[in-house]
Amino acid sequence: MWVVPLEQLPLWGPSTDEEPRPKPVLARPTKLRLLITVKAAPNPSARYGETVCVGALGMDPPWTGWIRLYPIHYRHLDDDGKFHKYDIIHVEALPARQDQRRESWKPIVDTITTERHLASRQSRRNLLDPLVEDSMCRLNKQARDDPRARSIALIRVADISALQVKRHPGWSAEDRRKITGYLNQLDLLEPAKRSPLQAPRFTGAYRYRCADRQCRGHQQTLWDWEFVALQRRLGQLTDPEAEEQLKNRFLTQLCAADRDVAFYVGNQAARPQSFSIGGVYAPRRPTARYRLHVN
Repeated sequence: MWVVPLEQLPLWGPSTDEEPRPKPVLARPTKLRLLITVKAAPNPSARYGETVCVGALGMDPPWTGWIRLYPIHYRHLDDDGKFHKYDIIHVEALPARQDQRRESWKPIVDTITTERHLASRQSRRNLLDPLVEDSMCRLNKQARDDPRARSIALIRVADISALQVKRHPGWSAEDRRKITGYLNQLDLLEPAKRSPLQAPRFTGAYRYRCADRQCRGHQQTLWDWEFVALQRRLGQLTDPEAEEQLKNRFLTQLCAADRDVAFYVGNQAARPQSFSIGGVYAPRRPTARYRLHVN
């Protein structure tokens, strides 16, 4: 069991129970300046072939706080529109009308431009540490009780008991229909033949406790783009060898005792009570605060 001291991070104060804010209503797109924090693994889409859900932090008022961008057909963006985790980007977008989650925006993907990459770890901490919350338990309850409740958060991890890595079962019949339908509707004159989205080799799920003193544990699927990308690079390894490498990166290294670990979590529009992990926030802890706790 990897244990994170609960007295860590004085900047991470307890969150307040804010009243749900109404979802904005705009007649025309507005420009957002965002820090990209999560790029989820792509999923099949009947319209785009595949789509990516992106989590971000609004940088400029009035559009500050957590923002979700969806759909983004990332593989088909031109080079100028492609972005990476912790890039600051500009994009025009509208609040997503068919998604009740207040953080959800529909981007106009051909307006995406990258301003710069936020390389400084301390600059990232200055922005993100104050947003870390103690209680995944409270977030779950809020989502069950109120569909307008927050659907994105950064949750502090008290301890992690396991990262479960299993063979992916392959796309569902519905997903296969989406992929086939998209490929069939492509223009026959399109010069570039598009390949179907391949299912990842493995799924991953963390078992952990949040920093809520009453927490009895959570198990949440990991949908991080980086988790799937690493699998692609491990294609020549056997399943046990690849599993070991994935656990080494996403458990042993990212969740080591010298890191302050938190999970970027988000829920599903159809099942707001169901949260998954979009990425791991794991800045290194200053040496003076380093303490190893292993059960």
